[in-house]
Amino acid sequence: MFKRIKVSYLLIMVLLLCSGALSAQRVQFNASVSGNDVATGEPFRVTFAINGNGSRFTPPDFTGFQILSGPNVSSSITSINGNTTVSNSYSYDLVAVKEGILTIGSAFIMVDERRLNTNPIRIRVSKGQPMQQNSQQQQQRQEEMIQDNAEDLSKALLLRAEVNKTNVYQGEQILLSYKLYTRAGIVDSRVDKLPDLNGFWTEDVKNQPQQVQWRTETYKGLKYNVADVKQMILFAEHSGDIKINPFEMTFIVRVAAPARDIMEQFFGSYKDVKYAVKSIPVVVHVKPLPEAGKPAGFSGAVGKFSIQARLDKKELKANETLNYSVKLTGSGNIKLINALNVNLPADFEKYDPKVTDTIKEEANGVRGNRTYSYLLIPRRQGNYTIDPLEFSYFDTSTKKYVTIATKAFAVKVNKGLVENNVTAFSDADQKDIKKLDKDIRSIKTGNAGLNKIGERFYGSQGYWLLLLSGPVLCALAFGFRNRNRKINSDVVRVKNRRAGKVAARHLANAQKQLAAKNTAAFYEAIFKGLYGYLSDKLNLAVADLNKESIVDGLKDREIGDQLITKLLETLDLCEMARYAPVTQLSELEVLEKAKGIINEIEDEIK
Repeated sequence: MFKRIKVSYLLIMVLLLCSGALSAQRVQFNASVSGNDVATGEPFRVTFAINGNGSRFTPPDFTGFQILSGPNVSSSITSINGNTTVSNSYSYDLVAVKEGILTIGSAFIMVDERRLNTNPIRIRVSKGQPMQQNSQQQQQRQEEMIQDNAEDLSKALLLRAEVNKTNVYQGEQILLSYKLYTRAGIVDSRVDKLPDLNGFWTEDVKNQPQQVQWRTETYKGLKYNVADVKQMILFAEHSGDIKINPFEMTFIVRVAAPARDIMEQFFGSYKDVKYAVKSIPVVVHVKPLPEAGKPAGFSGAVGKFSIQARLDKKELKANETLNYSVKLTGSGNIKLINALNVNLPADFEKYDPKVTDTIKEEANGVRGNRTYSYLLIPRRQGNYTIDPLEFSYFDTSTKKYVTIATKAFAVKVNKGLVENNVTAFSDADQKDIKKLDKDIRSIKTGNAGLNKIGERFYGSQGYWLLLLSGPVLCALAFGFRNRNRKINSDVVRVKNRRAGKVAARHLANAQKQLAAKNTAAFYEAIFKGLYGYLSDKLNLAVADLNKESIVDGLKDREIGDQLITKLLETLDLCEMARYAPVTQLSELEVLEKAKGIINEIEDEIK
């Protein structure tokens, strides 16, 4: 026994002396599989090997495969003629769950601040035995990932919800950040429950880095690696105390384990454990907007804004078009601002404005500009004035109402083409004829082209048919108009009828994003398509949609529990995919699943 211990220590000394040779060696990181042609249900192994030491190994996304075991880590040391090499490998036992040409993506590892990656591997999968989801190996792996000492892990892994303000006014924007604090290695994670942000209008922070940005922070006297899991901007919809419910996640954490022999003492030993965490609820105190000093035209804008207007021309003719645009710039609840109240002269015809948004949702708030473009048509000649447009908002920094206004515009409208004078022509046999208010023409000479008696249209069969067709067409038009009014008066029925078209438009956009390989926009389009469809189908505002209202609404329409569960799983999957990679289904499967859910609801709903 003493001899074995002596030999082991000698081996350790040799490794330390040869560390210079190892660092000088060129490090390679490769991937290999036990077979490129497999059948569904047939286990095979993929190995990621590095001829050196690396850190922060990141496995690929095994989409289309089921993991039976792994990562299985092994190390080897080889010494030939005084040259010592160290090799490490990470292997997974997989089975394919579907047929076709599947790809195992690239794995990543860090070596001396350099990031190495393997090449993707293509696997041809043929039809085989169906895969049992609860195989004995999978059960054994689940049993191995037991709950560790909760008291120890509670200090090593935290999930905190933080808001930049806890006392706000109604409509004031709040930044909500879910932060992950860790002092342990994280192997995998999943979202268990997203918070129900009832009472808030929410906007996700956009343009965040694809890779998690880690930083170091001290919390309760301990240093942690910290990353923002999710960030949202909230706008309180009513006053009072509003609670932000917990955000729940489950992590697979790699922790140290007792060494079983001297080699494990040198290289280290670890085990993977499952640990569930959730954030502590946060209460936001929302104050109502003050009544004192509230302007008559106040429409609920909260933040800080500026306004300017532009007219594309100041002189035109009657019945010509005039473009009047109003640009509202600032930060706050700009997306919740309704159409502006534009006062125009009585002789100006106005159409509904075209609204264009250039708005960013960032960590420092929602900011940007919204432009309202109005098409105006003056109908009469004259000199007119477009009065200044007033806009009122509540400034949270000064806690006062502010009214701003655009400048006035003078518009000169000349006589239009319809009213223009037309000068008649003159020839050698006639005097010059001028037209004043009426069209006077010369007497026509020669063949006047008169009809003979009996050949006139008046009194003919065609005349009477044409005469009778007027009242008939009028009656049909009247009936058609009343029918349309009756159909469109039922708002619920109209929204229900257009639900499928709204969903189809979003799903078509999702297919475009999928082709462009824009994963974040793809899942957002799927999420908006399902939410817009449910909003119209259940006659609920999007702000009122949550899991409870969706379930209640579908059950009232006699939708089966299995279909409801499938819908909720898809919504959670799309929400989770905004900040964490999804491995359960491919994007194409998610798209087809969303289409299938909508078709099944259309078939079952009554």
